[in-house]
Amino acid sequence: MTQGAGQGPEVERTATLRDFRVPAYVHETGPYDQSTHPGDVVPPHEQGYPDGYTPTERDLPVIQRGDTLQVSLDPDSVSAPLPVSDDGAGPLYVVGDVHGYLDELLAALAEKGLVDDAGQWCAGTARLWFLGDFTDRGPDGIGVIDLVMRLSAEAAAAGGYCKALMGNHELLLLGAKRFGDTPVNSGAGTATFQAGWLLNGGQKTDMDRLQDHHLQWMARLDAVEEVDGYLLVHSDTTAYLDYGDSIEAVNDTVRETLTRNDADECWDLFRKFTKRFSFRDEGGADAVRSLLDTYGGTRIVHGHSPIPYLLGEVGSEDGEDDSGPVVDGPHVYAEGLAIAMDGGVTMAGKLLVQQLPLEN
Repeated sequence: MTQGAGQGPEVERTATLRDFRVPAYVHETGPYDQSTHPGDVVPPHEQGYPDGYTPTERDLPVIQRGDTLQVSLDPDSVSAPLPVSDDGAGPLYVVGDVHGYLDELLAALAEKGLVDDAGQWCAGTARLWFLGDFTDRGPDGIGVIDLVMRLSAEAAAAGGYCKALMGNHELLLLGAKRFGDTPVNSGAGTATFQAGWLLNGGQKTDMDRLQDHHLQWMARLDAVEEVDGYLLVHSDTTAYLDYGDSIEAVNDTVRETLTRNDADECWDLFRKFTKRFSFRDEGGADAVRSLLDTYGGTRIVHGHSPIPYLLGEVGSEDGEDDSGPVVDGPHVYAEGLAIAMDGGVTMAGKLLVQQLPLEN
């Protein structure tokens, strides 16, 4: 059995599950009780984000996945070679949030014919995009990053590509490594990257194995891309508009912010990338259009917000609903303009790998 969460210190908590908030300054206090992290059930914000919103307040319930079965790859289940279009471009695939679940990722990629039973790229000219959030909560975030980096080289050698976007958890891990317990102005008092990382599922095993080439790779990831009419982002938020009026401008601004290595600037970037649910409910389609009109594309594809929470199907305020979500594939919403790809792997859901365009 592969453990669903590593061991590490806990952060101080001062409130009940119904009103879970981190105190003004959060610090390490010693070994944690795994039953309360990351499995506490905390209600999401249903009415958007207050002006003082800060990711030191957990905004989503996290249902404890617990032990996860180690997934072995059956050679008979690996798909046949993928077709190539007339212009030589291979099929386009997107991957939702992985959060350290390496075995599940390998199985999902093999099922789509992207890797063989040894985990090697076998998809020729196929194009594969990861939507971010490779680490935290699951057992092997660094193993996931190593896999994506290796597949990028193997895919390029075969005439295809494997690329990745910046997720809020990449920003969180970078900040925890660079700034540790350095106080930052969170917008609602004082916080630290270290405390935020621990609160949101940071794994000591990932931090121990983190090397310079992992940090450099994460810091250079793009935040936004447009491929075949799909605008690819990690978070379902309009906060990208704060960083530029073109894809190139956004990506340059994010990289420049990380290069300056200012803790408060990096925290503000992380804070904005944690916002969610902008495309849900009334006005959601207009929010999507604001991004499409600015950056191009006809539909947006994102991760970040688990599909069960977008649907309102799991997670009660009193914590009584601990049933696992049922996710069979991406969730199309906001008048058909948005495609959600986070199947909820951290809560016994499904790690989604989807070919675009979606089949009708």
